[in-house]
Amino acid sequence: MSPRPWPRMGRRESHGSLEEVAEAPEGALVSRRSWRLGRAADRGAGSVFVLAVGLTLVAGGVAGAAVGAARVGRHAARTAADLGALAGAMRAVEGPRAACARAEELVSANGGRLVTCRLEGLEIVVGVVTPVRPLPGLTVEAGAAARAGPVQG
Repeated sequence: MSPRPWPRMGRRESHGSLEEVAEAPEGALVSRRSWRLGRAADRGAGSVFVLAVGLTLVAGGVAGAAVGAARVGRHAARTAADLGALAGAMRAVEGPRAACARAEELVSANGGRLVTCRLEGLEIVVGVVTPVRPLPGLTVEAGAAARAGPVQG
């Protein structure tokens, strides 16, 4: 005997026994009771979907944080280069050694590393790199250059 279809509103019928549900041919109409009993086979599908959506959101958040860290590193390199160039320009009249030493002091105080320092007359040009850690265990460098000197008019 095949299971009975879902009952219509206002009608009361038996929904079949467990044996009837177990013997029902594949593709047969399923009663409400047998649907409830067979639901255990589908458990976990929603959890897997929610887990996949959650992991996608976490991966997007990590990628966004990495991009944000790279931008912050670039801004830190620009700031260190600007301040180093301004400090070095104040000592440009004392020569390249004094100007570059002062620029290096300020660059390192701002978390950077001076890679180039060139004095052209009274203008100083500095190149700076700063470490950036966009992801745990990954360190890259952001670079910037700056020029400072007297206003020429």
